[in-house]
Amino acid sequence: MTIDSLPGSSGYLDMYPERKISLFKNPYIMGLTIVAGIGGLLFGYDTGVISGALLYIKDDFVAVRESSFLQETIVSMALVGAMIGASAGGWINDAYGRKKATLLADIIFALGSVVMAAAPDPYILILGRLLVGLGVGIASVTAPVYIAEASPSEIRGGLVGMNVLMITGGQFLSYLVNLAFTEVPGTWRWMLGVAGVPAVIQFALMLCMPESPRWLFMKDRKTEAISVLTKIYDVYRLEDEVEYLNSQLEEERQKKRDVRYLDVFRRKEIRLAFLAGAGLQAFQQFTGINTVMYYSPTIVQMAGFKSNQLALLLSLIVAAMNAAGSVLGIYLIDHAGRRKLALSSLAGVIVSLLILSGAFLFGSSDSTGGLSGWFAVIGLALYIAFFSPGMGPVPWTVNSEIYPEAYRGICGGMSATVNWVSNLIVAQSFLSIADALGTGPTFLILAGIAVIAFVFVSCFVPETKGLTFEEVENIWKERAWGNGSNTQSLLEQRNES
Repeated sequence: MTIDSLPGSSGYLDMYPERKISLFKNPYIMGLTIVAGIGGLLFGYDTGVISGALLYIKDDFVAVRESSFLQETIVSMALVGAMIGASAGGWINDAYGRKKATLLADIIFALGSVVMAAAPDPYILILGRLLVGLGVGIASVTAPVYIAEASPSEIRGGLVGMNVLMITGGQFLSYLVNLAFTEVPGTWRWMLGVAGVPAVIQFALMLCMPESPRWLFMKDRKTEAISVLTKIYDVYRLEDEVEYLNSQLEEERQKKRDVRYLDVFRRKEIRLAFLAGAGLQAFQQFTGINTVMYYSPTIVQMAGFKSNQLALLLSLIVAAMNAAGSVLGIYLIDHAGRRKLALSSLAGVIVSLLILSGAFLFGSSDSTGGLSGWFAVIGLALYIAFFSPGMGPVPWTVNSEIYPEAYRGICGGMSATVNWVSNLIVAQSFLSIADALGTGPTFLILAGIAVIAFVFVSCFVPETKGLTFEEVENIWKERAWGNGSNTQSLLEQRNES
């Protein structure tokens, strides 16, 4: 079978254009994506809700109000849990399947939400944050892989991008919930406790969802896999897809027998893929996105807007722009491509961070915010407008498609762990660095990191738009050994056309 005849490849779809699937054509695929994407909603809700809840946690607990370190710990303990969850999530996905991994994540997340809502002191609250993080970490590995493996290659980027839309939608929802409970007794307890509701909903819906067809094939459960595929493809393309998966099965099984964590670093082509995937995940965080999402109300108050309600309202606008940008990203990622989208996104992020830095370096804030305060809000809004369509979905999409089947769970888990470690470093250090150096220099540091990220993407991240998993694998073989029979040049020409 040649590259041009692979199901889902550009060559295949050029020969059979009537078999191409549009993003919203198949309600079954959309249903799988939305249900799996509730994991992204949990991720986003937890990211956003703590930023508002923290304002009221400080009112209830004097120790928290008097300690920036304790505030950072409450925020970042979820990230510690997410690191552990993501590390274990890859193995859980490979051993037990994407569906069971999702159900486990929902149980842990719901339990953590109850613990947080009932916490009598900051330390039980921190324990609840740890549990919630475990659930989020497992979900962050599972949802993109589940969606990618059930998606036709021509719309895979958009569907995985919808998971990122669920993340940003969860962040927006969290700010709405924060505003809704500002005048309700218990404020932050309701804000944090409500997080368990989507987890319960996803658990119930996921019981009715199928397992990933590619995982089922790998486990020799072909009848179940074909049953799922019949709901995704028409009869003609179904035959080609099943034939293709059968042809790949024995090769993938052989690889699977020999897979070890250290092989990720021993095998050059896997090492290069992991460098690109993990690097994208690291730069997504080190360019400051969750600094903005965790601390946006605090940043707004730093700029001079002292009212909790006003800070939350302005942050809600920022979150709405984040969700809107994700919608744009769903369209662009399969049209402009992953690499170009990431580069244009980073260019805008650099400019936005310079504006934010200037607002704090050269402005003076007062109780109403002043001119510098409004420049800070504009900088936040521009940052989100540029970040969300590009560096929001691109790292998750690229990581869902650049690894061979045998390494997808392991490498996906490891790269997600890199994301959470980077997230933890940024969340745990932002307030302390801002206290030590000032808010303006802190944003200037983030701008410098964004410049490095731009160079990294230019040098190490290939374009994977519209390619099958195996075509992407050939790119890494070509880069590693130079013996891919001009495969990479062929694929690049195809993407250009």
